[in-house]
Order: sequence, then C-alpha cells, then structure tokens
Amino acid sequence: MQNVTQVAASQGNIFASLGIDWKALILQIIAFLLLVFVLGKWVYPWLMKSVDERQAGIEAAAKATAEAQKSAEANKEAVAQLLAQARKEANEIIGTAKLESAEMVSTSEKKAQKIAERIAKDAHEQLDKDVVNARKVLYNDTLELVGLATEKIIAQKLDKKTDGELIDAVVKAAK
Repeated sequence: MQNVTQVAASQGNIFASLGIDWKALILQIIAFLLLVFVLGKWVYPWLMKSVDERQAGIEAAAKATAEAQKSAEANKEAVAQLLAQARKEANEIIGTAKLESAEMVSTSEKKAQKIAERIAKDAHEQLDKDVVNARKVLYNDTLELVGLATEKIIAQKLDKKTDGELIDAVVKAAK
C-alpha cells in the first residue's frame, strides 16, 4: 500500500513540481466547459447558419451560372435560326420587289405606248383636218385666181353669180 500512497503523493508532487495548481485547473476546466456550452448553444448555431446560407448562395449562384450558360447557348441557336429566317424573308421581299418593279415598268411602258399612239392618232387627225382646210383654202384661192384671170381675159367683170357659175363649170370640167 505504500506504493499507492507514494504514487498519490508523487502525483500531487508532479502537479506541484510543474507549477500547476490543481484547484485552478479544475476551475479552468469548468470555465472551459461552460464556454464550450455557451458557444455551442448560441454562437456556433448562428455561425453555422450563416455559413450554410453563404454556401447555399454560392450553390445557387453556380446553378444560375450554369443555367445562364445553357440559356446563352440555346439563345445562340435561336439567334442563328432567326437570322436565317430574316435572310430568307429579306430575299423573298427583294424578289417580290423586283417582280413588282418589273410589272410597274411594263405597265409604264404600255401606258407610254398608248399615249404615244393617241398622240400619233391625234396628230394624223389634225393633219387630215389641216389638209382639208388647206384644200378649201387652195380651192378658194384657185377660184379667185381663175376669176381674176377670167376678168383679165374678158376684160370685163361679170357679176358674182355668173362668175361663180362659170368658174364651177370650168373646175368641174377640169376634174
């Protein structure tokens, strides 16, 4: 039994030889456990909640980034399809515009041709009228000249009635 007492005494001496007060050690252990309890009860849950929220935010941002990349790729394809469709529609519009312009040119040419034909017809009609008028004037002038020539030949003037009858008879005979 001496051994056990010596070991106990020597243990007390060990703490004492190291400069440790066992009463202060027990008090520090209790204070440490109390601190761990308080931190575990109120501080760590708050910290863990904050860390979890931050991690959830990071994961949500990563998911949003991945979805944005997928959306961007899908949008690239959609934009390419829209551009192809727009080009196709533009080509159709250009083709339609060319056809319409060709029709307009053809219509304009037809109108211009009709106007030219009408102008030519009007000119022929006017020319015919001018020829008829010129013939009348020439006929009247011829009658006057024949009357003057006859007057000089006969040396006397006949009255208008006799003069006109004589001239008409001569002209009819000349035809």
